[in-house]
Amino acid sequence: MNRNTLISRQGLVPLLVAAVAAVLVQNFIGLRESLAFWALALLVLLLFRDPERDIPSIPLTVLSPADGRVVAIEKTDDPYLRRPSLKLSIDMNAYGVFTTRSPIGGKVLEPPNNHVGKRHPHGVWLQTDEGDDIVLVMKRGRLNNKPHCYIQIGDRIGQGKRCGFVHLGGRVELYLPGNSQPTVAVGAAVQAGSDVVARLVH
Repeated sequence: MNRNTLISRQGLVPLLVAAVAAVLVQNFIGLRESLAFWALALLVLLLFRDPERDIPSIPLTVLSPADGRVVAIEKTDDPYLRRPSLKLSIDMNAYGVFTTRSPIGGKVLEPPNNHVGKRHPHGVWLQTDEGDDIVLVMKRGRLNNKPHCYIQIGDRIGQGKRCGFVHLGGRVELYLPGNSQPTVAVGAAVQAGSDVVARLVH
């Protein structure tokens, strides 16, 4: 259950600009003339909302990195770590929350094969303390806009913590160890940081 509705860091400047414009127009021209700017501020709040999430504490689980719908679960080769993998693809909601969250807790590493051509965008290699390797890939949004990544190589990040942002949503992919067990089916609606999408098998 969400406790507080926050705004993502990408929305702070647009919200400030819209709110200041609304206040200035209201004070110097009039309330009626300022309504369009107040409406713009509300739109920014809607598009850039970033609610808190209840992050489950369940060992060996993988959380959804994005709000959206599972569109594919398949066995395939991981092009970043060159290994057999279970791949989960999630299409983000067009009008949903665009913040992405870390599916696991661990260390951020640079995949050894991260420059694999235009077919594969940049991936982030996350490694748990138990040695489980997951690659998180954030693809461009609906306006072909580049995702924002909040984490850097060498960082440690907690499970369910904010790690990026994709304007207007895009597709997020997870490359998991090949023996991982999915806990959702294609078509399932998931929330970032709160819904379990897979279990790691030791």
